[in-house]
Parts: sequence; structure tokens; C-alpha cells
Amino acid sequence: MDTLLPLDPTLGDDTMPPGRVLGAYLAEARSECLRYLRAPSFMLPITLFPGMFYLVFGVLMAKGGADTARYLLASYATFGVMSPGLFGFGVSLAMERDGGLLTLKRALPMPPAAYLLGKMVMAMGAAAFVVLLLLGLSQLAHVTLSLAQAGALLVTGTLGVLPFCALGMYVGSLVKGQGGPGMLNLIYLPMSFLSGLWFPLPMLPKVLQQIAPVWPSYHLDRLALAAVGMKQDALAGHVLVLLGFTAAFLLLAARRLRRVG
Repeated sequence: MDTLLPLDPTLGDDTMPPGRVLGAYLAEARSECLRYLRAPSFMLPITLFPGMFYLVFGVLMAKGGADTARYLLASYATFGVMSPGLFGFGVSLAMERDGGLLTLKRALPMPPAAYLLGKMVMAMGAAAFVVLLLLGLSQLAHVTLSLAQAGALLVTGTLGVLPFCALGMYVGSLVKGQGGPGMLNLIYLPMSFLSGLWFPLPMLPKVLQQIAPVWPSYHLDRLALAAVGMKQDALAGHVLVLLGFTAAFLLLAARRLRRVG
């Protein structure tokens, strides 16, 4: 496997005027968003699949009162925003490594982080779309939220995609493009189940309940539940876990990408 080309140090952020640096970041973010909007066969499944899942299991087959409806909305929102981070980031990174695009990007006179930040903006936009879609579908289940609660869920989902971007980035740095979807599905689906996103944790075996806090999706789900008005324990701990998880996998992925292409 070819080693990535290093950036020319004379072309980095330090020697570019601030306006040009900002313009480069904005241009890369716009390019990433447009590129995926023009690839509906890739974007539609990772955005519409969570909506279909919620429609079947959270609306049509759901039974219970207002608390059950809120619980399902928060849990499926968490399930939904994981997808753009893992697949929109991880699969595309693996494929672009195989195709040599990442090597080309590293050789261009652009800020080193612009490529990855552009992908994060794309994933955040897709996550926001997923949450808005679920909020719309939740009206079929007669979920009543205040404007503040709906906004809190939207913000939680949009920012909550970042830990899964970091995880997707790391997996994308390890596997080849063709192996990316399968590997990420082996992470995405079991993690969702073990975090209590499909069934409430009290319905799972005790050992699974005890290890649920290992998964970042569990902590994001606690924040989503609080956003829709279901009281949770102290939220600062969940935020810190997600920040630590994001930082750890970003560092692991960056270290890996410095070594391989």
C-alpha cells in the first residue's frame, strides 16, 4: 500500500492568509456536501433507512402512552444519526483511500484538516436531516414536543454524529473500500441493540445492561432522552464520555492515516 504524500509545509495554514484558509475550509465543505447530494444511491439509504425503521417499529407497531412515544423517538433518532457518521464517513474514506483520492488531496495546497472537516460537515447535515425526518414522522404517533425540546433533539443529533464520524474514520483507515460496509454493519447493528435503542435496557439480560455504558450510542441516547423531556441522570458524564471517545478515535485514525494511504 502506498504511503500518503506529505503536504508541502510552505502550503499549509501557517503561510496562507486567514481569509484564504477560511475560504479553503468552506470550499471543501461545500464540495463534500454537493458530491454526496449528487450521489443519491449512497446518501438515500443512510438517511431514509432510519426513517423507515422508525415508521414501522416506532409508529405503526408501537403501543403505549406518551412516554413510550417519546422514548422511541429519542432512541431511533440516536440510531439514525449513527449511520451518516459511520457509513457517510467510514465507507467513503475507505473507498477514496483505495482510489487514490486521499493521496491526491494530501498533495494539494489546501489546509490539512479541510478534507476531514468537510466530511464532518456533510455528516452533520445528514444527521440533521434524519432528526428532522423523524420529528415529522413522530407526528403520526402523536408525539407532543415543545419547540425547545424539538430543537434540543435536533442539536443533540447534529453534534452527536461526531463520535461516530471518528469511529468511522478509524475503521475507514483500516479496511479496504469493498470491506467497509460489511465491517461497519458489524459495528452499527450490534452496538444499536446492545445500547438499548431497539428494546429498553430493562428488557435485556442483566449482563448486557451492565456493559451498555461501554458504547457511545448508549450515552448519546441518554442525552436524546433528556432532550425530549425524559429525565435522566447527570448529563455531564455522558457528554464527557462522548468527547473522550471522539478524541481517542480521531487520534487513532490520524496516526493510522499518517502511515498508510
